Amino acid sequence: MSFNTFGKLFRFTTWGESHGPAIGCIVDGCPPNINLDEKDIQLELNKRKPGQSKFTTQRKEDDNVQILSGVFEGKTTGTPISLIIYNKDMRSKDYGNIKDKFRPGHADFTYFKKYGIRDYRGGGRSSARETASRVAAGAIAKIVLQKKLGKKFKVIGAVTQLGILGCDTSQWNDKIISKNPFFCPDKSMIKLWEKYLLGVRKSGSSCGAVIEVRARGIPAGLGAPIYSKLDSDIASAFMSINAVKGVNVGAGMNSAQLSGEQNSDEISSKNNKLKFNSNNAGGILGGISSGQEIIASFAVKPTSSILTTRKTINKFGKNTTISVKGRHDPCVGIRAVPVGEAMMNCVLLDHYLMNQAQCG
Repeated sequence: MSFNTFGKLFRFTTWGESHGPAIGCIVDGCPPNINLDEKDIQLELNKRKPGQSKFTTQRKEDDNVQILSGVFEGKTTGTPISLIIYNKDMRSKDYGNIKDKFRPGHADFTYFKKYGIRDYRGGGRSSARETASRVAAGAIAKIVLQKKLGKKFKVIGAVTQLGILGCDTSQWNDKIISKNPFFCPDKSMIKLWEKYLLGVRKSGSSCGAVIEVRARGIPAGLGAPIYSKLDSDIASAFMSINAVKGVNVGAGMNSAQLSGEQNSDEISSKNNKLKFNSNNAGGILGGISSGQEIIASFAVKPTSSILTTRKTINKFGKNTTISVKGRHDPCVGIRAVPVGEAMMNCVLLDHYLMNQAQCG
């Protein structure tokens, strides 16, 4: 299988399967002399790990990360950083009854058609278990950016829509996000979401979500006008996450409904300080960061692993039905929040390093 590497100057390669002995990644391009400890990476992994609430899969994984190389006496050496996370709570028997069947809406079918073989245990390489490695890589990117950009730098994500229930992003509160099981930024929606998702889980179904990621303290000038636009790389990063089906940057698709006057982010200056009066562009103009807050969101489809019986075929081309038992997230979008943050951090560091290389 090819294409397991993401990034240009700061890049990482992930490996491993959902029910294999371990997963991990190799991070290359990290600057030297950056303070790095396993605890720093673990903080981010703990946001994503399964089994933390009744609203996510009950698979229990500690997701304890080990650094195997690239760090000496607490500092990065500039050489590849190898990370490993051992899988512990696999229940492959849960997938025995569907090993020859394709889950509708899942990569089972296309994976088998492409490779002629698939690991049916949790989806193997196509499982979202792979995203733990991305979060680990993103944790390293975050630490480097904090050193390079200072205290103003921050990347934070939240779920802004859970199934049919959206929230008011004008009520966004950073402090609320980490204090509820949905990463919801709007306190008024938490109870409603809880009731809604419990109903979804009880029915044996699933629902989708929209995740918004915001990046602050980003200098103007990151990105490029044509083939490495900052927003196109962010979109590519988000689209590479399992179950993501769409991306918006700034006003995104809604910008098609705006007039030229409404869409244009007016600029003014006071005391030699530049100010934008709005941010429909999402902090990126012509593929280059403007210095505003970068705002991008992505839509996650409902998981295909549901109890409800669905029509499908088996690998022999015969009609059959399928009902997926086991431990599955009723909404995979919830645990996609730290994954989105990680991918944003990786893209931003990659572009920061490229900008330094060209413009100093």
